[in-house]
Order: sequence, then structure tokens, then C-alpha cells
Amino acid sequence: MLLAAGFFSTGTAQAADVEHETDYSISLSGFPIARASFHTQLTDDRYTISGTLSSAGLADVISSTSGRTRVSGVVQRDKLRASEYSVSYKTGKKGRAIDVQFRNGNVTSATMTPKRLIPKNWVPVKPGDMRNVLDPLSGLIFPADAKVCPKTLPIFDGESRVDLKLSAEGTRSFKTQGFDGDVIVCGVRFQPKSGFRKGRDDVEYLRRLESMEIWFAKAEAVNVYAPVYVRIPTKLGPVTVSATRFGG
Repeated sequence: MLLAAGFFSTGTAQAADVEHETDYSISLSGFPIARASFHTQLTDDRYTISGTLSSAGLADVISSTSGRTRVSGVVQRDKLRASEYSVSYKTGKKGRAIDVQFRNGNVTSATMTPKRLIPKNWVPVKPGDMRNVLDPLSGLIFPADAKVCPKTLPIFDGESRVDLKLSAEGTRSFKTQGFDGDVIVCGVRFQPKSGFRKGRDDVEYLRRLESMEIWFAKAEAVNVYAPVYVRIPTKLGPVTVSATRFGG
């Protein structure tokens, strides 16, 4: 299940191109396991976000992982609305590619290569699950005038449909290259809807969690809020995603 946080910045409609770079470090119990970089380009009211992910540290020694993702669409008053989203990744010798097409928030097509073998206890994605949904990258970007949390985000990643329920938990200080100031802290509840194996341990674990957090910082130059920090407790220790650069 592709739950990640697309973590970058675009802005509201502008005449000239706006570009933004963001880098992230991903750790498990303080040990680096991956790094990610994203580039966002905005032209008028249209945006494109492209990103790369690669394993790091001990994780890269055990099983090398790499991936690429891209999403493009239109900036609306309170959200970024995708028209196409794609992701491809490879772990060791195994890989997968997913492509999703949207129209007005509704999925018009979703393909996966190679196709997944569906187990008997699979919860299928129904047509209604693919209406009025967001992609998992630009779905976590908010124009500055939009409410960040509380909010429910209906996410479809090409295979799974989940709701991310954001609840307001105040503000905190955050500092990284390109940013130093207060951020909005949202608690996150994970509610799987379809596109997963019923009774799967990791899905049930995430569904029961009440202590996940996402922190959103405002990128003044492009006038949006985007994630700079994510914390997900796991049985092996917390997984954290932290921005090492936010802008520039």
C-alpha cells in the first residue's frame, strides 16, 4: 500500500513559472533508511511535481530500493486537483509501475504493471471508491487560504483507497535549510476503505494507531502549506520523514 507523503510546494495561479525543491531524510528509530527529493513547477494554475526515492544506510545494504513518481494537475481554491499520477519502484529485482488518470477528482483509469495476484480475502475497490478522490502526493499540499486540519483526505494511490483524517494539534517550531518558524501540527488517523487484504497485520496496526503526526510549513514564496515532518510509530520504532531542505 503506497502511503506516503508527497512533500513539496506549489502555489496559487501566477503568470510566471515557480519552481521549488524539497529534500527529505527518512529514518527508523533514528537510523537513516531512505532519502527523497522533489521538484515542483507551477505555470499559471497548473502544477507538476516529480520526485525520486532511494534507500540509504543499512536498508540499502539489505535490499536496495529506488522509485520515481510524478503528478500533474490544476491548482484550485482549496486543493491541488490531479489529472494524472504515476509511480514506479524497484526493490531488489522486483518492481511495479502504477498509472492513474483523473478527471474532476474522479478516477477514469488505473493500471498496475505487473498486476497483483488478488487473494481471496481482498477488499475490492468499487467504482464509488474512486469518485472525488486525491492522489497521495499533491493531496497533502494546501493553498495558503485552505484549512489544513481538521480535514478528511480521500486518497487513492492506484491500488488502495484510504481516508486520512487530520485533527488539529496546535503548532510547533521547526528549522531546516530554507525554513525557520512555526508549523501546523495535525494528528492523523488511517482508515482503510478498499484495495487491501482484509486482516492484514500492517493495515490493522495503522488503523488502530492514534499517535501519527504530520507537520505542515508555509512556503511563503509560493503561498502553500506542505509537509516538513511525519512521524509514524511502528513495532520496530518510529518512522520519521523530515525535510532537510524546504525551498531554494
